Amino acid sequence: MRMIHTRSIQTPIGEMYAGATENGICMLEYDDPTRIKKHKSAFSDNYELREADPSNELLTQLEKELEAYFKMESKTFDVALDLIGTDFQQKVWTELLNIPFGVTRSYLDQSKSVGDVNAIRAVANANGQNRISIVVPCHRVIGSNGSLTGYGGKLWRKKFLLELESNQGSLF
Repeated sequence: MRMIHTRSIQTPIGEMYAGATENGICMLEYDDPTRIKKHKSAFSDNYELREADPSNELLTQLEKELEAYFKMESKTFDVALDLIGTDFQQKVWTELLNIPFGVTRSYLDQSKSVGDVNAIRAVANANGQNRISIVVPCHRVIGSNGSLTGYGGKLWRKKFLLELESNQGSLF
């Protein structure tokens, strides 16, 4: 059975729960017991979770990169990722990685980027299943009318992240 090493990471928008396989970061979730339990359940058939592993190098790298992101010292993440999901979810998540820092995209645009303009709901659902918040930037996807729409980490965090990346203060 494969191992997922986990640790809590403090951020300016709350504690986050991170997980890493030998291949990369597979989870970065806000301190929401329901979402964390759902992610753990999705992993439980194929992975053993090793809680609070302070020595995992990928988790240490993630923590440093998050700190640099929140201090506006870095706009990118270099830590390896392990996108564990269906083929469609992985395709959507990979497209999320192509949205540049400080840029937003509508769900329609995101659907077009995965090659199916009619897949807006499926894309939105896959965004909602993203297990690696911030690093896989689902927060950069907004409504076609420019409004903030659903975000598993709560809309106030989405607003915070978009304003941080815009470096313009209050946008919404």
